Amino acid sequence: MCDVCSDWRFSASMTMSSRPYGVLVNDDDGRLVLAATPLGDWRDASPRLVEALRTADVIAAEDTRRARALAAGLDVTPTGRMVSFYDAVETARLGGLLEAIRSGQTVVLITDAGMPSVSDPGYRLVAACVAEDLPVTCLPGPSAVTTALALSGLPCDRFCFDGFPPRKQGERRRWLTELAGERRTVVFFESTHRIAATLADAAEVIGAERRAAVCRELTKTHEEVRRGTLAELAEWATGGPRGEITVVLAGAPAPDTADLTELVREVEERVEGGERLKQAAAAVAAESGASKKALYDAAVARRT
Repeated sequence: MCDVCSDWRFSASMTMSSRPYGVLVNDDDGRLVLAATPLGDWRDASPRLVEALRTADVIAAEDTRRARALAAGLDVTPTGRMVSFYDAVETARLGGLLEAIRSGQTVVLITDAGMPSVSDPGYRLVAACVAEDLPVTCLPGPSAVTTALALSGLPCDRFCFDGFPPRKQGERRRWLTELAGERRTVVFFESTHRIAATLADAAEVIGAERRAAVCRELTKTHEEVRRGTLAELAEWATGGPRGEITVVLAGAPAPDTADLTELVREVEERVEGGERLKQAAAAVAAESGASKKALYDAAVARRT
């Protein structure tokens, strides 16, 4: 309950709608609650998560077995019904969950670990609620993205999250080529079965000396954070690390003025050879690690 009145709660909807942000919503109104769950250590669960699991009318869980184990670990006995909500059934479950919210029920959405919808089920349900102007709120908590970022030892004043790399090597290498010139620190997830191949490709495409950190089994008994160059981490990964893995990649260094001038000349030579300016800037950026936008803007400036 909030401190304003025991019969009311705040809606945390962050959308532009007819229901202003922060407006009070009666407890009889239905709502979707996105609830962050512990990454590994159940003691990271918030009191609000415990209350939500105990009182929800519906718990939509990525894995109902894990959800029941979490509730048992927290000494919680859910009073509502529990339904599965994973990738393969997400679309099919939308109608029933939306109807529950419309009828005044509280639906709590949880995934196996961390925040729902962050590379996990949830986005479609949130979007559907937003489209119908149904209340959506969030119980903040553990996130593998920000936890790994904080532990990495890499700059975290500006960063981006890029989900999972493509599974096929060709697509993965193209994805890495796009990241090569990214100036912000990049966070992404990877499976234990592909981490060695991804790091090996990254060392080759982005550069063996680029710094990174591999965070494994965060908050669990066997938590491990490996920091080093991509070449060093690729060699370590050949041993077959297990568990949930989050990778933090240092951003591309900014080229000095002399380097940028030379790179712009390379762009211009490609354009003279028949390439479009955007394509030439992208190709040189991928090869050098420079910013594609900086190269493009500099090349345009030299034309004027």
